[in-house]
Amino acid sequence: MTEPVLYTFRRCPYAMRARMAFAVSGTRCEMREVKLREKPQAMLDASPKGTVPVLVLQDGTVIDESIDVMRWVLATNDPDGWLAGDDAEIIAANDGPFKHHLDRYKYASRHGTDAEEHRAAASQILLNLERRLEASTFLCGDRLTLTDAAIMPFIRQFAATDRAWFDRQPLPKLRDWLDRQMASELFTEIMVKRDQWRPAA
Repeated sequence: MTEPVLYTFRRCPYAMRARMAFAVSGTRCEMREVKLREKPQAMLDASPKGTVPVLVLQDGTVIDESIDVMRWVLATNDPDGWLAGDDAEIIAANDGPFKHHLDRYKYASRHGTDAEEHRAAASQILLNLERRLEASTFLCGDRLTLTDAAIMPFIRQFAATDRAWFDRQPLPKLRDWLDRQMASELFTEIMVKRDQWRPAA
């Protein structure tokens, strides 16, 4: 293995943020696009929990938590200073309570939950981000950093569930923050479609 291997799935928000960190870092890796219904054995051997992203380093070390993948690759090379904006509290609120409510809003029938109740609870978390963005262009200052990239894919998923409703909410700063990132060259780059990876016969 001459470079790290990253198992990824294009539409997974956890994998999106890992790919953004690799893209901004400029660190090379072998991207292996997988289908979650057809998880390759090599990925499961590396990380039996079977979720993406999974990063396998040249020495065999496995990193299978997306935020840890981001921090590892940026520690290797961080030309834009993303690690200076690593707000663990905001990221934990996103990965914990917000993700909990997002899933039960977006997939209410699967979870047997009240979609509107969970949408309202998630919106309260977003109001905290709106207030943060009233003071600065991005969540940790005047430029994009790790925190913005780490949570954007999840807020994108929340907004897309009912974009007309989202656009009516008192979140103008957050909407602008989200739309700028979605329209960026960085996001366009990491959302390029790749063929499904299959091991060599």
